Amino acid sequence: MILNDDERAGLWLGRVWRADVGPCVVTLRDGRLYDITQAAAPTVRDVLELDDPAAHVYTATGEDIGAVEDFAATGGAGDQARFLAPCDLQAVKACGVTFARSMVERVIEEQAAGDPDKAAGIRAKVSEIIGDSLDRIEAGSEQAAQVKSELIRLGMWSQYLEVGIGPDAEVFSKAQPLSAVGWGADVGLHPVSNWNNPEPEIVLAVDSRGRILGATLGNDVNLRDVEGRSALLLGKAKDNNASCAIGPMIRLFDDGFSLDDVRRAELDMRIEGADGYMLDGASSMKEISRDPADLVAQTIGRHHQYPDGLVLFLGTLFAPTEDRDTPGQGFTHKTGDVVTISCAGLGALRNTVRLSTECPEWTFGAAALMRNLAGRKLL
Repeated sequence: MILNDDERAGLWLGRVWRADVGPCVVTLRDGRLYDITQAAAPTVRDVLELDDPAAHVYTATGEDIGAVEDFAATGGAGDQARFLAPCDLQAVKACGVTFARSMVERVIEEQAAGDPDKAAGIRAKVSEIIGDSLDRIEAGSEQAAQVKSELIRLGMWSQYLEVGIGPDAEVFSKAQPLSAVGWGADVGLHPVSNWNNPEPEIVLAVDSRGRILGATLGNDVNLRDVEGRSALLLGKAKDNNASCAIGPMIRLFDDGFSLDDVRRAELDMRIEGADGYMLDGASSMKEISRDPADLVAQTIGRHHQYPDGLVLFLGTLFAPTEDRDTPGQGFTHKTGDVVTISCAGLGALRNTVRLSTECPEWTFGAAALMRNLAGRKLL
């Protein structure tokens, strides 16, 4: 189910593709989607830039275009009705290494140089040295600096530990504006990768002034072997055709849902393989090493402006170590895997794994959006 009954009572902002129309801004009322695209706010970006986006969405008149299940029935492609990622002109940014457990896995990737055959032995060595000593460390604290000194002495310091417990967060560009896919779409793996995994995350919606206005779910698809060979390959590991999924919709903050709910959120994830394989994972925001507000402040401010706002992936605790096929190699995707990420209050995001070269090509960019809106007399 894309949203349960309790979640449907929230204040939602999203995007869908309507056949013979194009991308539309929608909200959810009584289980039905309403097209609230209008000249005053024809994009999600424009809605979020209003002084009171929640009030606008709550009061906006719109056209009933069908039940939410109608648009969740298929990922669709071309001119087929479907959910789109709920962001449009915003930059798509992501934070990495924000949880201690996944941070250790990044160290393992680096030590293994992207070779999954070496992962098990290195994991045992790293765990022996580090153990659970990082679990309660506040990033950038004096205690973190002491741990850093000890790890350097042991020859185990890593660039991933630097951004994991050092003063500066890792913030990178995950995808280009309008390139993210939504509920039901195929998500893509670069065909060079043989060691990869999903990353279930909460994604914040932030306007150009740095206001955190709502949250949604995301899958920050990750190529462990590519990034493990060199951190300088982060762009190749992260930004590929259909490699970023966001959805189902942005839940705007109001009296019933706030940033504190994000801080307490528990994410669940299930991977269902076409071969019958199944893996359940989880990510608890209670264990994040940096507060979400701090991650936003490190991303946008006087040092860096985003005139169209941004959406920000907050990182994940999920670190798949369970062997899928070969002993010692841990988990890796197979094409046809169905990944469902869910979180109470934010619904569920479901996508099917393909190669990026097999996913529909991204062709509808900013120029196409502007021409579409102009043709509908919305600009």
